[in-house]
Amino acid sequence: MGNSHTTVNDLPGMVVEMVRAANPGRTVQHVVSPSWMFLEERAADPASIELVRSNRWTYVVLQAQKYSESGRVDYPIDGAVALVRLARTVGAMPILFPEWPRRGIDETQRIYDLHVSIARREPACVAPIPQAFDLASARDSSLVLHAADGNHSAPAGAFLAALVIAATMGVSPDQLPALPIAGVEPATQAQLRRVAAETVLAYRPRQWCPADS
Repeated sequence: MGNSHTTVNDLPGMVVEMVRAANPGRTVQHVVSPSWMFLEERAADPASIELVRSNRWTYVVLQAQKYSESGRVDYPIDGAVALVRLARTVGAMPILFPEWPRRGIDETQRIYDLHVSIARREPACVAPIPQAFDLASARDSSLVLHAADGNHSAPAGAFLAALVIAATMGVSPDQLPALPIAGVEPATQAQLRRVAAETVLAYRPRQWCPADS
């Protein structure tokens, strides 16, 4: 459940390919929620609520918590908290998807802490995607992780975010094979797998997960 940061480059499809590769012979299905919405809006959207209730999902991934780009405004987290709670009622493990920082802007900690504050209210996993972007850029400044607007993902950025989400689901990034991902060459995939594996060791994505899911 998210907005354009989820759907650009089919990030959910990348996660599915990673989960399939890690679980040969298992059936993996994913559904992307209708429309682009912030989580506060989605928590009041009947179609989104019905989608969560319609199946015994294993995971529900939540992206699009509104945050202040200036850092001077606090937006409510009640909608995100409600969606996490809803996911738990159907037995799903909720995963919060903090967005990567915008290119050249130091906002990783602020974005990550905002999502941790949601998980403190209602237990959920928190994928350390912003930290993975920072580490990848620090290791290789030639990597193109952002689209031209400096906000959305390039294919490699979406692949890195998908790796961190898959790792939150229990997939070991450094044990995945090269995948047929458009715009992300095998050598780049290997580089990003190493970054993702290192990131989830340093920032454990399941430390905020509910113990009862």
